This record gives sequence, structure tokens and C-alpha cells, in this order.
Amino acid sequence: MSDIKDKSLAKEGVRKINWVQKHMPVLEQIKKQFEEEKPFEGLTIGSCLHLEPKTINLGLTLLAGGAEVAMCGCNPLSTHDDATAGGDALGLNIYGWREQNDEEYYTSINQVLDYKPDIIIDDGADMILVIHQERKELLKSIKGACEETTTGVHRLEAMHADNALKFPVIAVNDAYTKHLFDNRYGTGQSTFDAIMGTTNMLIAGKTVVVSGYGWCGRGVSSRAAGLGANVIVTEVDPIRALEARMDGYRVMKISEAVKHADLIITVTGNINVINGDDFKYMKDGCMLANSGHFNVEINRQDLEKLSKSVEEVRDSIEEFTLKDGRKIYLLADGRLVNLAAVRGQGHPAEIMDMSFAGQALSAKYIKENDLSIGVSKAPDALDYQIANMKLKSMDIEIDSLSNRQKIYMSEWQEGT
Repeated sequence: MSDIKDKSLAKEGVRKINWVQKHMPVLEQIKKQFEEEKPFEGLTIGSCLHLEPKTINLGLTLLAGGAEVAMCGCNPLSTHDDATAGGDALGLNIYGWREQNDEEYYTSINQVLDYKPDIIIDDGADMILVIHQERKELLKSIKGACEETTTGVHRLEAMHADNALKFPVIAVNDAYTKHLFDNRYGTGQSTFDAIMGTTNMLIAGKTVVVSGYGWCGRGVSSRAAGLGANVIVTEVDPIRALEARMDGYRVMKISEAVKHADLIITVTGNINVINGDDFKYMKDGCMLANSGHFNVEINRQDLEKLSKSVEEVRDSIEEFTLKDGRKIYLLADGRLVNLAAVRGQGHPAEIMDMSFAGQALSAKYIKENDLSIGVSKAPDALDYQIANMKLKSMDIEIDSLSNRQKIYMSEWQEGT
């Protein structure tokens, strides 16, 4: 059973799902294992994720493992309606459509929770928060959850610190095969895929300000530089700021950086990164984009107060005309541009292959173990399993230590 926009889009959705499956070999290996082992037999898995072809493939992998799978979107603008139709045709229970309003968005979350899931897979922690705040009757039956994003992990760690979290959560985001690759290479490429496809603007020669130098910021900065941009990084962490400078970028306060920017990209996961007076010092024609999970990094309300008119001048581009005549362009309503923009397709399938392999194996780990309440990193053994499977799919062989080398590395008395 599903509640989606248009089931007639199923043929196109299945076509796109088949395409990504060809480029997600690790998840396909796991799917075959799950088909044989049926680790989720008799269980229900509820997910709140970006509903696009790669995510549907994760749902199909869990379905192959014997689970009943119910899915909803984790962002009102990131759902691909053809992908949801395809997933519905392939046996998933899917709730959501592109451009849901807030009420519809939370209705979809509750429709998934009506299945009384045993395991949760979340992206941004909205579903987990709804359970704790509105659907407390489900708390005792939930064995655990997986969280996909930096933003969600921060929220859940804060909940645990306040003794508010009532079941264990695996921070899949913190797995090496997730944040080293998904956050860096995935966010870097997909952010510029969406920006360039949406604006049809040249990046080379422009000054691009990247706010935040975590793994996502590193990836965005690297891709901007590779495209020929002059990159400025803003940070609040002195070590990351120093790293950005050593990587060759200029580093300065936001209040100064905005004066130089042709394009500003926020990737902090925090609120009000660009707000208030920041807009007053931007150049005419400055473009604003966000690749953080929530649309809180760029303060749209402050920008509206400074503007005399707002007009959508191109799909996913709003033109704010300030009272002094300058124009500032906001992409995708300040939501994560790589998925919320009309041209946004999210991370490449080869990247999500590892991230969703981590989700699938972490869900299996939750099922097989009694975990303590709190937020914990996925076991390193799962990371190495995924990395080895990915290398094998790429026909890459690596060396291993000899017994003598292993002994040497464990001794302290033997010198050179």
C-alpha cells in the first residue's frame, strides 16, 4: 500500500532504478546474501529518506532480506515521483511526493509509523523525533535505528545527552565508508551538478565561498577549485580553518567573505549561517545555495525583510531584489541543493553504494545484537567488509601484512 503522486510513472521509475542497480555492486552483493539468509524475516523496517532511485534500491535490498518495508521522504523537495512509483510497483510501501507541505510531510511519516516498525532508518532524525514526541507507544517495540546524516547524528547525540533518547542508534554517517566518501566526493560532485544544471552558469573564474570545512565542505571546496573557482572557506573550528588554509584556500570570517562572493554554499548543519547584515554586503548577482540537510542555514526571512520583491526567474531559482536594487539569487528555497533543485539528482550511485551498504548491514547488526541506548558508530568490521567488497567490484587488489610484519607491529622491544 502506498500514497504517492502518480502510479503511472512506474515504468520510468523502474527504468531509473534498474540503471542505478547496475552501478551499486556492493549493495547488489548484499541483496543476494539477504535473499539467501532472510535476516529480516517477520520484521518491519520504516525509513525516512530522500526518495530517489538509489534509495529505492536500498528499500528493495531490505525487502529481499524478508522485511516489510515502509518508506517516506525526509525532505519535501527531494522526492522523485517516478522513483516512488517504481518502488511501489516493485513491492515497497511508499508515502510522499515532491513539494509536500509541512502537514503532508508529517502525515507521511506517521503513515510509515502506522506499520509499527521494528527498525528505523532515518536521514536527519525527523522520524526518530516524531516517535519520541508523538508516537511514544512505539518506543518499546523498536529495536534500534540507523542515522544517515551529520545533522541527524548531532540531534540524536543532543537527545542522548538530555536522557531523551529511548533506543539505540547506529550513526551510519560516522562510518569511514560513509563520511570519507559520501560526504566528501558525493556532496562535492552532486552539489555542483545541481548548481550548474540549475543555473547554467560557469564556475571557473568565480569566487566561491564555502561555509563549513567538515567532510562535506572539503568535498565542495575541492570540486569548486577543480572547476577553476577562487575558493574562500569560513569556519568556526580553528583546526579545520587551519587545514583549509593548508589546503590552499583563503580563510576569513563570513562578514568579510560575503563581500567577495559570486556564489556562497553552506555545509555546516547549523542555523543562521548566512543572515542579517550578511545580505547587506553581498555583490549584485550573488547566488546562495545550501547543501546541509535542513533549510535553516540561509535565513530566508532576513533576506525577505531586506527585499522589495521576490520572483522565481528560473526553475529552483528565486530572485530577491533588495531595496537598493541589488539582486540576490536563492537556489532551491535554501534546501539541500543537490536533491531539492529540479536538476538535483543526489550523490552518484557508486557513492551511495557504500552508504546504503552501511545502512543495510547496520540494520542487520541491530537485529542480531542487543545494543545499549545511545548513539554509537557502526562497527569497524562492517566498514572493512564494505571497503573490501567495493575494491573487489572495482577489480582492485591490495597487499596484506606477512606474519612477520604483524608480529613486528605488535612488539615494542624490537627496534630497527
